[in-house]
Amino acid sequence: MSPATFSGLEALASGAIVSPFSRLRTLLDGIAPGHAHPIDLTLGEPRETSPAFVADKIRDAAALYAKYPPIRGSDDLRGAIAAWLGRRYGLTGANAVDPAREILPLNGSREGLFYAGLPAVGRKRVDGRPAILIVNPYYQAYLGAALTTGAEPVYLDATAATGHLPDLDALSADDALLRRTVAFYLCSPSNPQGAVADAAYIRRALDLARAYDFMLFFDECYSEIFSAEPPPGGLEVAATTAERFKNIVVFNSLSKRSNLPGLRSGFAAGDAGFMDTFFEVRNLIGPQVPGPTQHVSAAVWAEEQHVAVNRQAYRSKFDICDAVLGDRLGYRRPAGGFFLWLDMSQIGDGGDAAVTLWKRCGVKVIPGAYLAQPGRNGLNPGTPYVRVALVQDAATIREALQRIVSIVA
Repeated sequence: MSPATFSGLEALASGAIVSPFSRLRTLLDGIAPGHAHPIDLTLGEPRETSPAFVADKIRDAAALYAKYPPIRGSDDLRGAIAAWLGRRYGLTGANAVDPAREILPLNGSREGLFYAGLPAVGRKRVDGRPAILIVNPYYQAYLGAALTTGAEPVYLDATAATGHLPDLDALSADDALLRRTVAFYLCSPSNPQGAVADAAYIRRALDLARAYDFMLFFDECYSEIFSAEPPPGGLEVAATTAERFKNIVVFNSLSKRSNLPGLRSGFAAGDAGFMDTFFEVRNLIGPQVPGPTQHVSAAVWAEEQHVAVNRQAYRSKFDICDAVLGDRLGYRRPAGGFFLWLDMSQIGDGGDAAVTLWKRCGVKVIPGAYLAQPGRNGLNPGTPYVRVALVQDAATIREALQRIVSIVA
């Protein structure tokens, strides 16, 4: 059921909005897989290499479970995150991120992306209903933030025609919308298309945020999984401006970078004034990051060898995609992330394709329409597509793609 069926918070609280995975279970309910060995490529749960020391580090800090952890995080963790940002994006010297005021550890980036909507709405007075801009397709936490705060979610389509990023030319022409905008959720590399926003694009989005005084929430969860050049970062671009990190907060986590989704460890970093308010909001209603998690996270942010190994593993999987898919299904090797965004219109829309692939070859994928909403033109940009998560081992990925090709060829 579409969120438009109910008003904002009512839709969320009533359970009318369900996750893409719940929708998929309903879609495939009662349908037997068409293969003795089904392959699930739906959940973006990375399964590559994690640092070997993780379990030992947690045991070393087990006594911290007996204490309430600081909501701002430990000095060691914030220092490790600041040091990583410095190495990764050249944020050193005068451009260094202040670990005391400009970093806030999170229980994974999702809770931070959700909670950030509250101070974003609170910091700006608008005429009429506040608007939160959401890249479309989108991550569910963005929508949750908009509906919980009573803001209007405004979906900005990211299609092949716009390079799989929102059209900033069209957005900049909509003065009335921008005046009531309180936040803009943007993801690079994008999920699911894998498009990377270059520095000029980030700077233009940031310029709009400053001109209209809204927050640019830059989701960088896939920043360390890329095919060629490292994607530029939001703070990296902001640091080149006189206003430094004003109006921007970036979000990242160890889930994708370090294959630790179960650790639930991430951070937000950026605009110091916003971060002060964000801290107070989380101090009232948000959970602290457990002490042992903070301890191990500091060590993981400091270690890069496993990240390089993971990146190479994904490159090898994309080599398989290149060989098996070629130019079928609109495939182009994405610049970042670990998803495929395949155009299945030759066998129906993404929903039809998800049923067909499961029924005929036992491969489970997510319909693209489940990851998006009808945009301002009334059309759902995900309708022709399915999302494929390359989280299985290389041999399983090859077999799954060969099965898919056998159906659509």
